[in-house]
Amino acid sequence: MVFVKGGTFTLGTDRGMPDEGPAREVTVSSFYLDTHEVTNDQFAAFVVATGYVTVAERTPRSEDFPGAKIELLVPGAAVFQEGEGWAYVPGAQWRHPEGPESSIEGKGDHPVVQVAWEDAAAYAEWAGKRLPTEAEWEYAAKAGREQPEAIWSDAPFDDDAPQANIWQGTFPERNTNTDGFATTAPVGSFGANPWGFFDMAGNVWEWCADWYRPDAYATAASANPRGPTEPFDPDEPDQPKRVLRGGSFLCAANYCRGYRPTARMKSSPDTGLMHVGFRCAQDAPTAAKP
Repeated sequence: MVFVKGGTFTLGTDRGMPDEGPAREVTVSSFYLDTHEVTNDQFAAFVVATGYVTVAERTPRSEDFPGAKIELLVPGAAVFQEGEGWAYVPGAQWRHPEGPESSIEGKGDHPVVQVAWEDAAAYAEWAGKRLPTEAEWEYAAKAGREQPEAIWSDAPFDDDAPQANIWQGTFPERNTNTDGFATTAPVGSFGANPWGFFDMAGNVWEWCADWYRPDAYATAASANPRGPTEPFDPDEPDQPKRVLRGGSFLCAANYCRGYRPTARMKSSPDTGLMHVGFRCAQDAPTAAKP
């Protein structure tokens, strides 16, 4: 982990998507943050030690999906297929991110994916850590810069010399894979930001502790904001969502540009996806030094 000295910074921006503002000055206390996303090997150690079963490995309950045919209630998760989009794939889970025929063998240093928010929170508790708040995550991503256009710098993404593991080409029709990675990359494959954090742009979206609301910043506390007390997504009013940050290998310059340090995404906390992972934070003792 890297020690992050607390300070005051501008959370959000008034130049992005509507839910990225209003930009406001907030202060965060010192904390520690993982240098990279939690890997398959790290998550496997947790599973071996605890016997934990992820959401994607559990049989869906009929009461959670009223009207669904029983034969369709099988363990699985959402998988993106180039040219076809997203589909629910039975048997997809963290050991088999793209379905039962896929494997993480030889990918121990890749970020774990197909983990729901509750899976990530369970790992963090086992490790003696926690998920970062959205404010902590953005503070570490900006790394002392006021409003960087991208996490790596203000330079635009370079398809010929990729600065992060995102989609090269035109999403979703064509991925040129200039960086050599069609999906996840080993953590640390691209340069760190100025404070020593890897893959805060691209690779996988990362779960944060906060509930999602598009107007969260309008009422955010000025010191150590923890997010709204109640979630709300106007696109799916009946579905509570948690915040995701950092973009993934499916983010493209012509599409979501989720690799920007202020970009926000959201997903239901009981959902695993093949491009979502997490990293952990930890409170810093008052006397902690860099």
